[in-house]
Amino acid sequence: MGGVGFAVSGRRGDDPTQYPGKLTWYVVMTLMAAAMGGLIFGYDIGISGGVTSMAPFLEKFFPSVYHNQMDDTSTNQYCKFDSQILTLFTSSLYLAALVASFFASTMTKKFGRRKSMMFGGLIFLVGAIINAAAVHISMLIIGRVLLGIGVGFANQSVPLYLSEMSPYNYRGTFNVCFQLMITIGILVANLFNYFFAKIEGGWGWRLSLGLAGVPAIIIIISSFFLSDTPNSLVDRGREEEAKTLLKRIRGVENIDAEFNDILAARNDARLVQNPWQNIFRSRCYRPQLVMSILIPFFQQLTGINVIMFYAPVLFKTIGFGSDASLMSAVITGVINVLATCVSIGFADRWGRRTLFLEGGVQMLIFQIAVAALIGAKFGVTGDVTELPKWFAILVVICICFYVAGFAWSWGPLGWLYPSEIFSLEIRSAGQSVNVAVNMFFTFLVAQVFLGMLCTMKFGLFIFFAFFVVLMTLFCYFFMPETKNIPIEEMTRVWRDHWFWKRFMDEPVTRANEMTRIEQIC
Repeated sequence: MGGVGFAVSGRRGDDPTQYPGKLTWYVVMTLMAAAMGGLIFGYDIGISGGVTSMAPFLEKFFPSVYHNQMDDTSTNQYCKFDSQILTLFTSSLYLAALVASFFASTMTKKFGRRKSMMFGGLIFLVGAIINAAAVHISMLIIGRVLLGIGVGFANQSVPLYLSEMSPYNYRGTFNVCFQLMITIGILVANLFNYFFAKIEGGWGWRLSLGLAGVPAIIIIISSFFLSDTPNSLVDRGREEEAKTLLKRIRGVENIDAEFNDILAARNDARLVQNPWQNIFRSRCYRPQLVMSILIPFFQQLTGINVIMFYAPVLFKTIGFGSDASLMSAVITGVINVLATCVSIGFADRWGRRTLFLEGGVQMLIFQIAVAALIGAKFGVTGDVTELPKWFAILVVICICFYVAGFAWSWGPLGWLYPSEIFSLEIRSAGQSVNVAVNMFFTFLVAQVFLGMLCTMKFGLFIFFAFFVVLMTLFCYFFMPETKNIPIEEMTRVWRDHWFWKRFMDEPVTRANEMTRIEQIC
């Protein structure tokens, strides 16, 4: 297969062993197809807030919420949409995804990344069909649970697939494509909501929910044509097939150095009988475990899903009309997609830390700006009857800058960084921890947001800004750079770090390290 781009080279430990190869068209097309798995997650994030702001949907499934809104003559903008039932519908998916991610770990390791993606797509498709045909709230909940299972499997397997399949010095670029597909899914969902809300007869919500099946079909079809990763094939004892695949995706015959590293990682992995036990008990996995918990925790506590889940509701809350609120959500969706492209271009050039830090500072500035604007206009009472146009435009601009800061930093890198730091023996388990924590806090934030907005008023944005400060400090002091490090050699970044090296107290061979782990565990 013809090569494009530049030669790929790497080193094992401190020895200047080369990883020769080219960026081939085969690997580019394969990785772009796999990244499509992000569409199902993104589409659901975008569609949920829009559908729950459509009056016909509320009237059919949440009549109490609908009538409360219709009968509410209060001018308090903070509490108009506070409903635990409605938020439970939105956030139930993420509890299902949390549970599914642990089962996905076993399936991904035993049957490979590709089959796990395919299974996630199939379950998501069934959920989309049930939601589109729903005539009762129970059908909606069942559909949401199935969607959550699909999201759990896709989010567990796709980032691993992208990190293992990519040449190490393009790993950031291709892994960020997963987040790009999430943002595209959000944007498409917002566009659909905008137009389907205008359909006469009030059945547009069925189209919005049903078309979630389209990205599911895309990932199902893509999975049929994907090969599994060399790392997964070796881990399952299919060495010759893995070696042939590695030659194809690197575009060269001399792949011995990289292949031998994968074999060494597999041999080490077989010494670990219980990866779940080891990841929680072994000191030398403590850095990766901390990252797999804190990165998704901080990612959700930026407040980004507040904007993406409830963008139409949020803009409606601050005084935009129904159409204007959906259109404003579309605008933020476009910014989200464009800013993610910045991360694609620079994650492997500038490094992960630079983007994490810049994005954190940018989000902090514009979260405080949004809080100041809303606080100045609404105060603590939330009573306002009319908003000037300049105010609405200024709020949208600040939110767009905030979304851009997230979209080229904590958005894509929150998936990239955890997927590349685990050694093979705990990689599936570690990614499941990452997804489970992400889904739990996604659920939690979605469930309590509207209640917090009603209680904390504009102070809610200060609340999230506080966590942005914490995560930026955490990144500055505790997050080592991982760009241009081969995935099977990532252990060395922890051994060289001023803090984490105390947990890597035997800088010897990987085999000796595995022996030490077994003695500890």
